[in-house]
Amino acid sequence: MLLEMLTRKKPTNDMFVGELSLRQWVKASTPYKIMEVIDGNLLRTEQGDVLAIMELRLECTRELLEERIDIKDVTIKLNKIKSQML
Repeated sequence: MLLEMLTRKKPTNDMFVGELSLRQWVKASTPYKIMEVIDGNLLRTEQGDVLAIMELRLECTRELLEERIDIKDVTIKLNKIKSQML
């Protein structure tokens, strides 16, 4: 859901066919082409903040469940990003 919010794309979008998924598309764009996948309305924030959010969402959507970040750590990281943005 975080990926959908940041990109304004759904996993069912026509561009995601075959082996290409929303996660793979974003991951391939990180970090050098990240601004190409971010929703334009989010571009008003600092690039470093957006990159931190995108990296966190990659940690949340790892292929293997046991490799995913713990929700408590997600909360800590999101609060840190939020405080840097304010």
